[in-house]
Amino acid sequence: MSEATEKNRKQRQGEVVSAAADKTIVVKVKRRVRHPLYKKVVTRFKKFYAHDEDNKAKAGDQVRIQECPPKSKLKRWELLEVVGG
Repeated sequence: MSEATEKNRKQRQGEVVSAAADKTIVVKVKRRVRHPLYKKVVTRFKKFYAHDEDNKAKAGDQVRIQECPPKSKLKRWELLEVVGG
């Protein structure tokens, strides 16, 4: 992979909610958006399936994930690092 492609990949930070499957983690990412009509700041969540080659992350860890080519039907992200526990 060229270095230019590596830099353009999206990254997200979130909490691991499940690490039950082998080499797979489920990461819950939180984002805050302003409601278009009422202007109230609302918290939105989304879960991402990410590839964890060495099974480093466990439930409750804060992790950083990055986009990657599809690894399976659901996995489009890979673990970059465990930020905190």
